[in-house]
Amino acid sequence: MRKTQWLGLCMAAGLVVSTGVMAAVRYKPFILGHEVSTPLSMSQTVAATRAALTANGFTVVGQYVPFARATILCATYPELLNAAAHAKNGSFGAVERISVTKLHGKLQVSYVNPDYLAVAYGLSPLLRTDAALKAALGAEKPFGSHRGLTRDELKPGSYHYALFMPYFNNVYRVRKFPDHAAAVNTIRTNLMKNVATASLVYEVTVPGTKKPTTVFGLGIKSKGIGGDHHMLHLIDQHRYRGYAYLPYEMMVVGRRVIALRPRYRIAVNFPDTAMMGSHGFMGIIRAPAAIRKILREVAGRKR
Repeated sequence: MRKTQWLGLCMAAGLVVSTGVMAAVRYKPFILGHEVSTPLSMSQTVAATRAALTANGFTVVGQYVPFARATILCATYPELLNAAAHAKNGSFGAVERISVTKLHGKLQVSYVNPDYLAVAYGLSPLLRTDAALKAALGAEKPFGSHRGLTRDELKPGSYHYALFMPYFNNVYRVRKFPDHAAAVNTIRTNLMKNVATASLVYEVTVPGTKKPTTVFGLGIKSKGIGGDHHMLHLIDQHRYRGYAYLPYEMMVVGRRVIALRPRYRIAVNFPDTAMMGSHGFMGIIRAPAAIRKILREVAGRKR
C-alpha cells in the first residue's frame, strides 16, 4: 500500500473515531464553578466574581437580584459574541449568565455550560470562552441533568421536550416596528419604566450580524405566575441551583422583535423536569402564556 493511501486511511479512521466520540459526549446545562463556605457575604462573593470575570477577558454587562438569596451576573466575551453573530438566532446566546446562590449556608457560584449552549443554539465551539470561565470561576462539576444530552439530542431542530413542544428556531415573533431604532428605544424605555413588572438587566448590540441585532436581558419581578420567583421555586429544587437560567432574552433583529418560546427555554435549561408532580411542568402550565404576555407589553404590543 502506498504511503499516501495509508495516511488517507489513518485520517479517515481518526475522523470516524473523533465523530463517534463527539456523538457520545453528554452535555449538561450548568457548571458549578465553586462553593464558598467561608464567612464571605453575598456582596463580597459577587464582587469577587465580577473581578475574576473581568480579569479573564469578560465584560460584565448586567447584574440582577431576582430574590434575596440569588444574584445573577451577565457577561460578554469576544469569542462568544463572534459565534453568536454567525449562527441563525445565535445572538440569543451572546451573553453568558453566572449565578451566585445562597443555599444551606454556602454560596454556589455557577454558570451556563458554554459547551451545552453552543450545541443547543447551533454556535461554533466555544473553547476560549470555556477556558476563560474555568480560569475565572473554576469547574467543580457539570449539573442540571442526570445523564445529560448527546449532541444529536440537543442541537437545533432536534431538541424539544415532548411532542408538540417547540424547537430552538420556532421563535416567538413578538412585534414588528418601522425600524431597528424604534424597536430598541421602545423596549429600553418600557424596561426602564418596569412595564409589566419587567426590568432591564442588560442591553447588548451584537457586532458582525447581517442585520442590526440588539439583545435585551430582562428580569420579571412579578410574584405571580411566570415571575422569576414563581418559576424557579417551583421547577428548581435540586442540590445545585440553575438560577443562571435567568434573565430572559428579547432580541431585536432588524425591525423585528423575537424571543425564544418560553416552553423551549424552560425545558432546555431544565431537561430532566418531570411532566407531572409538584415540581413538574404541569405546576407551571400557565407560566409560558404569562411570560409571552409580559414580552408583548414590554415591546409595546397591546394584544
